[in-house]
Amino acid sequence: MAEKNPLSDLTFLGGQSRLARFIGRPILHFAAIEAAGGVLMLIATVVALVWVNSPWQDSYNDFWNTYVSFSVGDYHFAENLEHIVQDGLMAVFFFVIGLEIKREMVTGQLRDPRFAALPAVAALGGMVVPALVYFAFNPSGPGQDGWGIPMATDIAFAVGVLSLLGNRISRQMKVFLLTLAIVDDIGAILVIAIFYTSDLSGNWLLTAAILLAGILVLRRLHVWYLPVYLVIGVAFWLAVYESGVHATIAGVILGLVTPAKPLQSEDEARRWANWLQMQNEVHLDDVRRVGFHMRESQPVSLRIEELLHPISGYIIIPIFALSAAGVELSGEVLSDAVTSPVTLGVVIGLVVGKTAGISLFSWIAHRLGWVTIPKSLAGRHMVGLAMVAGIGFTVSLFISRLAFTDDSIADESRIGILVGSLIAAVVGLGILSRTESRPKYADKT
Repeated sequence: MAEKNPLSDLTFLGGQSRLARFIGRPILHFAAIEAAGGVLMLIATVVALVWVNSPWQDSYNDFWNTYVSFSVGDYHFAENLEHIVQDGLMAVFFFVIGLEIKREMVTGQLRDPRFAALPAVAALGGMVVPALVYFAFNPSGPGQDGWGIPMATDIAFAVGVLSLLGNRISRQMKVFLLTLAIVDDIGAILVIAIFYTSDLSGNWLLTAAILLAGILVLRRLHVWYLPVYLVIGVAFWLAVYESGVHATIAGVILGLVTPAKPLQSEDEARRWANWLQMQNEVHLDDVRRVGFHMRESQPVSLRIEELLHPISGYIIIPIFALSAAGVELSGEVLSDAVTSPVTLGVVIGLVVGKTAGISLFSWIAHRLGWVTIPKSLAGRHMVGLAMVAGIGFTVSLFISRLAFTDDSIADESRIGILVGSLIAAVVGLGILSRTESRPKYADKT
């Protein structure tokens, strides 16, 4: 039987070479799987843990402490690779999150308050209760600043866990968890911006505001040449970085101001396509003109998201995991972690706090008549989804980096994140796997 190949044979991936058939296209197929990003992140985490607990431990620390510097006129930039990943590459990750939030607000679940109410209330509970649980273990002392760590939900890992269950998970359950995670991301972004920002520079903040205003003016003038926005966007990121506000906030803001509505309606694009078909003689300029109208029937935000999502999920997040998950697992470190209020606060916050907060807030809102919990989200389904939401890997590690400067406390928090996220994934998977399999049409009833 001939191999199905939807790709053009003019390209390498569409060709019939052994390299394309046995390596190129399988990699492309793997990248299309929802759980692929989570798998790569997990691999990077294991590599980091093995590397930092091997005889080559010093090379791990030396590599991430390698400095990169450059000067332009009187301006001098110098940061190590760890901070470049945290402040630079992760800004791209948060830019993609900003695009996802904007899309959901304009055309998705967050657009309709009736659909957004339940996951929004659940997300609020999933942020407040874990923070309170952590604070109960760390009301004072060097660990108190880590209360934001168990508030986060890792979208990639959470969706990856759900994808393992196939048709046991209805579309309504997936949408609920995704919307909850997006609202959770909004909360995490606000926490980072408000509570993990210090030493503000008024001049750089003013510069950032001027650059942002420039972007909005260009949007108003219908200037859509992306290189212009790329240059201004990089300058905006740099101004935010120098202002003292965490640089990842720049990524979120840029994502939120990116247009999420198409300039061209689908009907108009279709008319242009029909016009091209009716021409007796087609010139290259005609094809370019029609191509423009076809392209503009898709929102700019969606086009950028489709471009950056693989880069963010398959490159940036694994690199971040490699840089952030390197925790020494010696007997002494593990012994300290077992009794550490930081570790316990993170683990119990992610596993118990998330589950209790999401379930309890949803139930209270339902009893008060604020929201309606559909049957596909009731009982065991809600508890299982709430447990899966306790996978706080990426953003939790990120907040841990911001919260602690003491390496020993940071290591204790990261052990808590790894253990808590693992427990949440395994237990959540176990709960949801015991639910009844649902046919695809179940959500229509």
